[in-house]
Amino acid sequence: MSGAGWLQLLILLGLLALTAPFLGVYIARIYGDEEVRPLDSVFGPIERLIFRVCRIGRREQRWTGYATSLLAFSAVSVLVLYALQRFQGGLPLNQGGLPGVPAPLSFNTAVSFVTNTNWQNYSGESTMSQLTQMAGLTVQNFVSAAVGLTVAIALIRGIVRRKRSTLGNFWVDLTRGVLRILLPLSFLLAIVFASQGVVQNFSAAKEVTTVEGSSQTINQGPVASQEAIKQLGTNGGGYNNANSAHPYENPNGLTNMLQMWALLVIPFSMPFAFGRMAKDRRQGLAVLAAMMALWLVGGLFAMHFEGAGNSNLNVYGVDQAITSTQPGGNMEGKETRFGPELSGLYANSTTGTSTGAVIASHDSFTAAGGAVPLVQILLGEVSPGGVGAGLYGMLIFALLSVFIAGLMVGRTPEYLGKKIQASEMKLVVLYILFVPICVLGFTGVSIVANWALPQLLNTGPHGLTEMTYAYASAGNNNGSAFAGLSGNTDWFNATLGLSMLIGRFFLIIPALAIAGSLVRKQKVPPSAGTFPTGTPLFATLLTGVVVIVVGLTYFPVVALGPIVEQLTQGA
Repeated sequence: MSGAGWLQLLILLGLLALTAPFLGVYIARIYGDEEVRPLDSVFGPIERLIFRVCRIGRREQRWTGYATSLLAFSAVSVLVLYALQRFQGGLPLNQGGLPGVPAPLSFNTAVSFVTNTNWQNYSGESTMSQLTQMAGLTVQNFVSAAVGLTVAIALIRGIVRRKRSTLGNFWVDLTRGVLRILLPLSFLLAIVFASQGVVQNFSAAKEVTTVEGSSQTINQGPVASQEAIKQLGTNGGGYNNANSAHPYENPNGLTNMLQMWALLVIPFSMPFAFGRMAKDRRQGLAVLAAMMALWLVGGLFAMHFEGAGNSNLNVYGVDQAITSTQPGGNMEGKETRFGPELSGLYANSTTGTSTGAVIASHDSFTAAGGAVPLVQILLGEVSPGGVGAGLYGMLIFALLSVFIAGLMVGRTPEYLGKKIQASEMKLVVLYILFVPICVLGFTGVSIVANWALPQLLNTGPHGLTEMTYAYASAGNNNGSAFAGLSGNTDWFNATLGLSMLIGRFFLIIPALAIAGSLVRKQKVPPSAGTFPTGTPLFATLLTGVVVIVVGLTYFPVVALGPIVEQLTQGA
């Protein structure tokens, strides 16, 4: 890896180290039990007004009430966003005169944005009006991220509270997540983006003449504001089809670094919030260490393989060395502004979270380099995962880890003083199995079905990777596309939409049920047989459990896809 690659990685790590701990403490204070919260003089009156206008009571809910509220809110969101797309042709702020979106695509997009997946089977600038982009997609970028945050907070409360029956109030938690965390951060970041050249206006598209004398359409619109929450909310849905490779969304190296920071900072801050709410900083650091290890190893692999270039070109004498005069490496499908190593780091980060934004074509990565974003998605996006979703996913694996450790020492497993028993483990197993069944099932059908297989651009191992990536991206609520698949068909719009719903709500319900089970339990004091969970040993165990469980689940499809392709490269 080049010196420039190491420098960019170290700068990103430094930015995260400076900001994530403080944001984590802020989040913990927002959702803690204390009466006075940060910046109450600013946000308190607005919050109370929202509660009064929307008639939101502050009475806490059991896990069933919390889950019912969450599901009802999400169902209404899907219906509203679906209707907005279908009728956009007759609504204002439609400068291009775009027609209503077809029903299958409207369903897929509505489900995609409500589940925080942001899979896009369309070109944003030629399909969605500015009103749909702002009132539909951008709004869901905020609230879908806040929904994930509420589930993580509810699970933390279930773990740290004792002999209670409630997990908080969904509507209060949702409001605070949007108002006190996502909105102010997005406002500040949007200003920075706009100052660097990211478009922010309400103008119609402009027809210009290029230096070659041809005509080109330059898209306009409120891009900077959507770009900020797209990254901070780990959404990933771009205003333009080229996503963050488009210079109007990501003009330069500074905005690119800020984009990577933005999509990582909240997920990496959540372990600090967990440690603060648990009143044991070491518990949060153990979870953080596991997240960081998985993310960092993936980043180093992707940067190395993309920087090393494509071995198939060596026989032709192609110089792929990274020098001061050329970016080198595997430049196919890459932006010359960013180069192969930074593209690998970005791809690792956007798939390690549930963001899905891209600055390069993952389909054009080397076989080994392309395996990194696929594997990061298959991990369940816990490295560090999406807003809230990453933490509650890793906490589920933590419960599995202490269960395994408990079996080793012959004692009832405990996590933060709560006994982990059969009822919790049944829910953990459901949580772990739902997505693989969905991903592997739909991939298996699609790879042999006459109505689906023709939509693949490639055959062989690369084609299998393309198909697996599509359903893994949907099922794990990532939303990035490997490319090579024409997904805007009735079959893929329907099955990918179902994958998104399963990957979101079939995991949220078990997570909240686990929280509801744990919150009723009394904490037991630690003893000589208690396995400590705030140590480097537990962080190592947690990391190993994630890798082993995911490896046992997906190794055959990864072996037949990118591993076979890498082994046959240059043959």
